[in-house]
Amino acid sequence: MVLIKSISGIRGTIGGVPGDGLTPLDVVKFASAYAGWIRESTDKSNLKIVLGRDARVSGEMVEKLVCGALVGMGLDVLNMGLATTPTVEIAVTMEKADGGIILTASHNPGQWNALKLLNSQGEFLTAADGQRILEFVETGKHDYAPVDKIGQINQLPGYAQKHIDKILELELVRPDIIEKANFRVVVDCVNSVGGLILPSLLKQLKVAEVVELYCEPSGIFPHNPEPLPEHLGELAAAVLSHDADLGLVVDPDVDRLAMVDERGLVFGEEYTLVAVADYILSKTPGNTVSNLSSSRALKDVTEKYGCRYYASPVGEVNVVRVMKENNAVIGGEGSGGVIYPGMHYGRDALTAAALFLSFLASRGGKTSELRKTYPEYVMSKNKVSLEPGTDIGMILEKVQEKYKEFPVNTEDGIKIDLPKGWIHLRKSNTEPVIRIYTEAGSKTVAEELAKQVIALISSLK
Repeated sequence: MVLIKSISGIRGTIGGVPGDGLTPLDVVKFASAYAGWIRESTDKSNLKIVLGRDARVSGEMVEKLVCGALVGMGLDVLNMGLATTPTVEIAVTMEKADGGIILTASHNPGQWNALKLLNSQGEFLTAADGQRILEFVETGKHDYAPVDKIGQINQLPGYAQKHIDKILELELVRPDIIEKANFRVVVDCVNSVGGLILPSLLKQLKVAEVVELYCEPSGIFPHNPEPLPEHLGELAAAVLSHDADLGLVVDPDVDRLAMVDERGLVFGEEYTLVAVADYILSKTPGNTVSNLSSSRALKDVTEKYGCRYYASPVGEVNVVRVMKENNAVIGGEGSGGVIYPGMHYGRDALTAAALFLSFLASRGGKTSELRKTYPEYVMSKNKVSLEPGTDIGMILEKVQEKYKEFPVNTEDGIKIDLPKGWIHLRKSNTEPVIRIYTEAGSKTVAEELAKQVIALISSLK
C-alpha cells in the first residue's frame, strides 16, 4: 500500500491501514483539512466547492466520503460526478465557487486514487497554501458544523457541453476549415471520462469520422493509462486499419494529450505542446513557458517567431506562475499538457486537440509532415536510488561543478544547458532518488549524457 501527502493533495493506493494506503479515514481527514483551509482563507459565510471525478472504480466511494466531509464542515458541494480535470477547473470560475476538488490519480493505474485541490480561480494551490492544508491534516483538529449549519449537496450537470461551447468560442479554433479537411480521427479514452466528452467535441468540430476506442467510462483501464509510446499499440493499429489521419489518446482525467500520425507512429507527447505553440505563435506572437524537464523544441519554435521562451520549475502551478509573470500566450509541460490562457490556466487535452486540428487543417498535408518541421530531440529519463540520509545537496553541487563552464539553472535541482543538449537533475519529493533527465539530438547522445551523470553520482555515494 502507498500513501503520499504533498502540497498538491493526497494520493495513494486504495485500501490497507490508515496512514499506509488511501483509506476512507485518510480521505475524510484530508477533505476536512481542505475545508478548514477554505474557511480560513475567506470571510464569506456561504462557501461552495465544485467536485468531480474520473471513472476509476474507487471514484464513487471516494466521492461520497469527500461530500460527507465537506458538508460536515459546513460547505456546500456542487457535485459534477464524472468530469475531466479541466472541466472541473472551468466550472469553479463559472460557478464562482470557493474551490474545487478533482478525484483522480491522473495517469496512475486503477488501484490508485487521489484528491487534486483547486483554489477559487480553478487553479492548483501554491506551495504555501498546500503546506497550510498539510498542517491542518497533521493536527487533525477539524471544527465540524452543528446540525443547523451543515452544507448541502447539489448536482451540477451539463458542464461537458459548456466546456465544449467554450472551446468552440475560441477565435483560433476553426470548425470551418476542419470540416473541409475531411479528417478521420481515432480516439482512445482508456475507459474514463474522456469518452464522455472527446468524441462529442470532435464531432462538433466537424471532424468527418470519429472512431472510438475504449470510450465507455467503466474505469477498467484496457492498458496502462499513461499516454506513453509503449502503451499506444492498439491506437496505432486502429489508425492504420481505419486509414485515419490521426490518433488521439488522453489520460484518465484528460489533462494530457498524445498523438499518433497517419503511419501509426507516435507524434511524441513532448511535441503536442510544440505543435500547438507553433500555431498560437503564428497567429498571436508572444512569450512561451514550459518546465525545466520539457523539450528544447519549444524554445526553438518560440525563437523562430522572434519571441522569448521561459523555463519554470516542474509542476503545473509553477508553469502557470511563470506564464502569468511573463504574460505568456501559451505554455505547458512536455508530458502532453497544454495550457492556453485564452481558455483557462490549466492543462487541457480537449483545448489542445481543438487547436491542433485547426492547425493541421489550416496547413494542409499529413500529420507526419507537420512533425518533420520540428527539431528532432530525444529524451532519456533515469533515476539513481540513494541510501536514506544521503547528502543530496552535496551531490548536486559536485555535478554542477563538473559542468561549471556551461549555463546552469538552479531553480529546481540543477539544469545544465549544453551546446547539443541538456541535463536536468531533481531530487524526488516522494522517494530517496535523484531523477535524471537528458535530451539531445539522438538517443545515443542523450543516453550517454545520462550515463556520465549516473557514473559521477555513483562515485559520490
